[in-house]
Amino acid sequence: MNVQWYPGHMTKARRQMQEDIKLIDLIIELVDARVPLSSRNPDIDELGKNKSRLILLNKADLADERQNEAWKEYFQKKGYFVVKVDSRSGSGMKMIQNVIQEACKEKIERDRRRGIKNRPIRAMVVGIPNVGKSTFINTFAGKACAKTGNKPGVTKGKQWIRLNKGVELLDTPGILWPKFEDQEVGIRLAYIGSIKDDVLNMEELSLSLIDYLRIKYQGVLEKRYGIPEEGTSLEVMEAIARARGCLKKGEELDYGKTAGILFDDFRSGRLGRITLEWVE
Repeated sequence: MNVQWYPGHMTKARRQMQEDIKLIDLIIELVDARVPLSSRNPDIDELGKNKSRLILLNKADLADERQNEAWKEYFQKKGYFVVKVDSRSGSGMKMIQNVIQEACKEKIERDRRRGIKNRPIRAMVVGIPNVGKSTFINTFAGKACAKTGNKPGVTKGKQWIRLNKGVELLDTPGILWPKFEDQEVGIRLAYIGSIKDDVLNMEELSLSLIDYLRIKYQGVLEKRYGIPEEGTSLEVMEAIARARGCLKKGEELDYGKTAGILFDDFRSGRLGRITLEWVE
């Protein structure tokens, strides 16, 4: 399966970020805790050279907790500040303010030496589509100041948000990169909804998700749908279709509807806490 999605507005957004980076003290990068590497835009490291860096493992409540800890350690070893958060419930959010101060300690100290007081830390919030940037900003700020949506591509332009006297955030649109060198990355991003479903073959994608779950998380499909997990991935998908009454006229199985149910259950966490990328 070949997965690519790079709408025109993303090129413009990347150019804008290159301009804005000069104004920034800190980059706050949201990644999806279920795919911490695949959900990182490689362009961000290039854009953010010489800037303080904070990675938020967002949607940590949907990911395997042992892997959350392993990924936190992995990024910390590479020199990033890291916080596990769930922007929707607010879990982990209280820690962020202190970590921002810690990450920008040198800048604050430099300002103090120059006699500059109370200049706010300016942070750019970055991440790929549908990783939860707007929800994070709204929760962090305590008010609905950024548009939110559960479809990729809701934030189109930039906006500054004053959080308090100490921190200003620059919200940016979610951007991918022009070409996925590794198709596995594209497939993982398709699983979590960072690529629009309507440009994908969701039925084919379902079969590969079933294969992954049977290898790494044995028993979750059986528990959720009351079906045996033996046989081919197609046989398992057909069993889910029958268990959920996904039928067209007559007894023909509706694979499209079945794929929709499977992905809805996975993305919402109803299948349990699942991580798609493990620390090696």
